[in-house]
Amino acid sequence: MSETKIALVSGANKGIGYEIATGLGALGYRVGVGARDEARLETAVEKLRAAGVDAFGVPLEVTSDHSVTDAAELIDRRAGRLDVLVNNAGISGESGPGWVQDPTALDLDVVRTVVETNVLGVIRVTNAMLPLLQRSASPRIVNVSSSVGSLTLQADPSIEIGPVMAAYAPSKSFLNAVTVQYARQFAGTNILINAACPGLVATDFTGFRGPRTPEQGAAIAIRLGTLPDNGPTGSFFDDDGVIPW
Repeated sequence: MSETKIALVSGANKGIGYEIATGLGALGYRVGVGARDEARLETAVEKLRAAGVDAFGVPLEVTSDHSVTDAAELIDRRAGRLDVLVNNAGISGESGPGWVQDPTALDLDVVRTVVETNVLGVIRVTNAMLPLLQRSASPRIVNVSSSVGSLTLQADPSIEIGPVMAAYAPSKSFLNAVTVQYARQFAGTNILINAACPGLVATDFTGFRGPRTPEQGAAIAIRLGTLPDNGPTGSFFDDDGVIPW
């Protein structure tokens, strides 16, 4: 089995995910580029290879059991193990003007759709990849979250945390809670799992509104994905340090 470390990044065909793949590739990782749109996936892989990254495509729809199982089998065939999993794929869900998701008028189907991708998708992918991660000497799992998932920050009226987003923000709180449960399950093992907040990044996800670049947003996930063996687990970080739950 190759000594080159293997990473999988979901939602890696553009934006923050693409820059996470770029950053890990620059560190010498062989990167599986996960994406549901195969045309965009092929384009992203070509760009990464042109930039010197050892990249390969992984068709991946995180809401599909079949797609996730196929992705795990593909990585097993291509690499034989997985050292880093970055669960980056996510959606905000439909919203009104100013990104507002009013809880008093929220379509429950919007909530279901957001949770299916942002939470259940992460569980689905993580569990499918675990046998591959457990073949690694130093497996790392990073769940890309958001500071809007912090209940502490959301409940503090003195902090500007953005608009009410009654589907998206709770999905990230849910994701954070799931991250802690995985960390508890893996306590005492070599698997480190943490949640990462990239900040407000100018991508199509945000309508290209935000003070941070995708490269800046990717930095924390790259750092958490390459933690040393004595690194933290079960925590929530941005570039400045720990974010309160």
